[in-house]
Amino acid sequence: MDDDLLNAGREYARKHNISLNALVRRLLEHAVARKDNGVFDEMFEIMDKLQVSSDGKRWSREELYRV
Repeated sequence: MDDDLLNAGREYARKHNISLNALVRRLLEHAVARKDNGVFDEMFEIMDKLQVSSDGKRWSREELYRV
């Protein structure tokens, strides 16, 4: 996830008085609960085909919340 998207997500969550984690949880629940997940299946298929790698980089919770 790029920094702009992450920051926009944080700002949205802040404006709605929820944590970023709660926002992501709600979005995932909504996506998974939908009966027609064709769009999401297609997005994951495209992501799987991309030739990019995180090179094993992992971020800590503290790093993700750093502004």
